[in-house]
Amino acid sequence: MGKLDGKVAVITGAGRGLGRAHALAFASEGAKVVVNDFGGAGDGTGSSTSPADEVVNEIKAIGGEAVANYDTVATMEGGESIIKTAIDAFGRLDILVNNAGILMDRMIFNMTEEEWDSVIAVHLKGHFTCTKPACILFRQQRSGRIINTSSGAGLGNASQANYSAAKEGIVGFTRTVARDMGRYGVTCNAIRPLARTRLGLQPQQLEAAKRAAELGDSRMLQAWEEIARLMPEDVSPLLVYLATNEAANINGCVFLVAGEELGIYPEPTPIKTIFKKEGRWTVDELIETMPKTLAKDLVNPSRPLPPK
Repeated sequence: MGKLDGKVAVITGAGRGLGRAHALAFASEGAKVVVNDFGGAGDGTGSSTSPADEVVNEIKAIGGEAVANYDTVATMEGGESIIKTAIDAFGRLDILVNNAGILMDRMIFNMTEEEWDSVIAVHLKGHFTCTKPACILFRQQRSGRIINTSSGAGLGNASQANYSAAKEGIVGFTRTVARDMGRYGVTCNAIRPLARTRLGLQPQQLEAAKRAAELGDSRMLQAWEEIARLMPEDVSPLLVYLATNEAANINGCVFLVAGEELGIYPEPTPIKTIFKKEGRWTVDELIETMPKTLAKDLVNPSRPLPPK
């Protein structure tokens, strides 16, 4: 007997990579799955029905039930249609996995408005467009599981201002949805996964990592090599667990998932605090005090280039 027997799951961006692994994992545990994928390239251009159809066929081949959906998550109409597909096909919805994503990497001084808007629309808005209609159903039935996809890039990553902003926005979104929906028996959690996917290992990122290593900073190259050994299938068991009844008390949390490593992030809190006895801080006081207190031992994460 599967751990998700009788449950219905919607998984966005499920035609490839992490989403495909999630869809197969959920189906293997008895869930009926809506496999959503717009079928575009890694930068969001183009569309195809093949990725979603192929995963549906894989699920049926192992004895599972699944239907395809090809809508974009970047519009409210698309998100509503994705959720409606679950109701039309299976009569209910129990689990939403927001996973769809694209990349348009560019240094901030070269990034276009379109590159910013497109990434924000798919990642951050895309979480909203599916979560809102799902929550209308979850509130009525007093149950539901939402699992969102953030990223370590949300903590800061070179040439990914659009992606980083979206991914860290998803963390705030997760915490708030958890508070809005917890009273109705619904949980909302997020993951920061590391795995070898077409988005996680793009050729231009490897070239950038090699250039950084040549300049003496090998951190990006080491990160690339670490991700290359991690498989999407390593991430999915945690999502299945979060979707079970056993995880009913886990709400508003953010998890690291990297192969054999699982972690949970704390709620952000100030690590140091200073107080002034009376009045507001002046600029002169801050110039005097900050280097000895809050700014002491801080390290610039990006070393300045030598003067021209």
